[in-house]
Amino acid sequence: MIDLTITITTFSMMVMLFKYFDKINVNNLIAITFNYFTAGTLALSSYLIKNSFIELRTNTNLNLVITALIVGTLFVITFNLYAYSAQKIGITLSTISNKMSMVIPILIGIILFKEEVTFFKIIGIFLAFGAIVFSSKEDKKSKKISQVNIIILFLLFIGQGLADGILNWGQRNILNIENMNLFFTLTFLSAGFAGGLYSFFKIKTSNLIMDNKSVFWGIILGFPNYLTLLYFIKSLKNELFSSYQVFPIVNIGVIVMCTILSVIIFQEKVSIFKRIGVGFGILAILLILL
Repeated sequence: MIDLTITITTFSMMVMLFKYFDKINVNNLIAITFNYFTAGTLALSSYLIKNSFIELRTNTNLNLVITALIVGTLFVITFNLYAYSAQKIGITLSTISNKMSMVIPILIGIILFKEEVTFFKIIGIFLAFGAIVFSSKEDKKSKKISQVNIIILFLLFIGQGLADGILNWGQRNILNIENMNLFFTLTFLSAGFAGGLYSFFKIKTSNLIMDNKSVFWGIILGFPNYLTLLYFIKSLKNELFSSYQVFPIVNIGVIVMCTILSVIIFQEKVSIFKRIGVGFGILAILLILL
């Protein structure tokens, strides 16, 4: 339960940082790129504290490298898809597509890993979906959906779901206490290099500027990002919960905590829809934990 609590807390910190970025005009692309390099450096440092460079080769295998590269690439793609869809389509539909993607790792856990499902847990999962819809139902600027936008939302749904599903598969079949931080290193650094290449392209072809403020806050963002992935994997590995319980608990927990923090820190007003969503979310978590 401690691992889940830390995951929800650090994930919520990341969301609050992004809200703050918008207020101080931090460039998200630059910040997210340096965030990945920071998280990768933290993961490598954690690995080398317990292991030598000689053991680095021993704990590295082709499956681990390929999985890390795929997940890292999906991290960058889904982030940019979310940023684009939030601006061009609307925050509501983008958030729903992103959060609803948890159905993919949930189905992977139930079908491939034969995880036990009870009636109350199924009801809890459906309530979690309802909580996501209601919590997101406050964006009045959503634009008319074109066929291209539908494809973007579908790719966001699939990309995030695949990233989570591959992580779930990896933590069962590849990751252990010896190679976990090595996997995180490869995942974050591959995402960082992919983001760096895209940033370089944007700098050359547009008016994007690599300013020190965005670099600084990107480095700050890397700390909770590393901790989120670390304790998220630990939560999945914890025998106390099945993966189909972990995903909705984390998603709903983040929504509830971010709602509370937004009111306290940014004095945001909570709509009736978000209140209903938070209520559904708390009930969903209680049912999933039964």
